[in-house]
Amino acid sequence: MGKIDIDTAPVGEGSRYPAPHDGPCKARRWKKLGDTAGLTQFGVNLVTLDPGVWSSQRHWHEHEDEFVYVLDGELVLVTDAGEEIMRAGDCAAFKAGVRDGHCLQNRSDKTARFLVVGGRDDRDWGEYSDIDMKFHPGRNSGGGGYTKKNGEPL
Repeated sequence: MGKIDIDTAPVGEGSRYPAPHDGPCKARRWKKLGDTAGLTQFGVNLVTLDPGVWSSQRHWHEHEDEFVYVLDGELVLVTDAGEEIMRAGDCAAFKAGVRDGHCLQNRSDKTARFLVVGGRDDRDWGEYSDIDMKFHPGRNSGGGGYTKKNGEPL
């Protein structure tokens, strides 16, 4: 494909999480750069978080690696190990199958942007470290869904 015109990339906004877990993530925005290029093996998104917005609930993936690279602003990376400040040029990676829940939170007073690269494995599932919620396979193809960790409906 070559050079991607970021201005024409498909956009997304909000969260698919059921209430009340969607709250901190409702205002997140992203551009689907990988979709623009027709990529099928991994996704690449340019994510924008305004002040007070989170990238996600703290989660981990069973079958997908994930990589983030901060472009602008300041974010707080929250993992099982604690919290770390991330600024432009900082990156973090999360290996599939490692149950170390992670998310980025914008606690600053300025907008922040980062790239996230991750697999597109329809077998992927995972859990949320701080809440009783699990995501199920098929979310990459529009399926999947959420339950309590024991499989009961939310």
